[in-house]
Amino acid sequence: MLKLGVNIDHVATLREARYRGRETGEPDPIEAARICEAAGAHGITAHLREDRRHIVDRDVWRLRDMVRTRLNLEMANTPAMVEIALRLKPDIVCLVPEHRLEVTTEGGLDVVGGLAALSATREQMNAAGIEVSLFINPDPAQVQAAAQTGSQFVELHTGSYAEHFADPAARSRELERLAHAARLARDLGVRVNAGHGLNYLNLPALHAVPHLVELNIGHSIVSRAVFTGLDQAVRDLLVLMRDYRG
Repeated sequence: MLKLGVNIDHVATLREARYRGRETGEPDPIEAARICEAAGAHGITAHLREDRRHIVDRDVWRLRDMVRTRLNLEMANTPAMVEIALRLKPDIVCLVPEHRLEVTTEGGLDVVGGLAALSATREQMNAAGIEVSLFINPDPAQVQAAAQTGSQFVELHTGSYAEHFADPAARSRELERLAHAARLARDLGVRVNAGHGLNYLNLPALHAVPHLVELNIGHSIVSRAVFTGLDQAVRDLLVLMRDYRG
């Protein structure tokens, strides 16, 4: 069964637009996580950015207390974030590149160039009972390097696939890149997640990619929830995922 991790960052984005710097505000991302779990989501994802532009520290601690499925903390590989993760003890961390001026995460980690540092963090996390995923482009060299770090998962960056979805030839090319990366990761003993730019239109075609364990989706769910409510938005997406055969 293909699992759904709901990224609740953009619920916090909406809150921060009005209540930034305050101890309370709406909408509450913790309540959003509760609704998503009740609707059938298999996990909750939150990205604690260094600039705290949406999710803030109190959110992740409250999430750790209430999430009953699987808490995935997205984070940059920095000493400060590593320290927080080791205290928080999410079920899994997803290490991502982070640039302060970007609107959202742009591209995957350079695991080849950061092999030693990422391997060291992976060792620390695993020693604390936390699984590790690396957010990477579907590039064979990055997949091989990710396996060298000993990480349990890679999360394949589907942004290029999403951007090229309207062009049939380009879409087919991007799907093959993702499929090849997924097969290679599986052969190397690494489990495969995917995410970025996925929505209700482009998700069904992603079924062509084998070996996927979990999709992490946020913006599209929160956007649809404006019209349908969050519970229904999650349920609608789960319907699109249920026929995946891997």
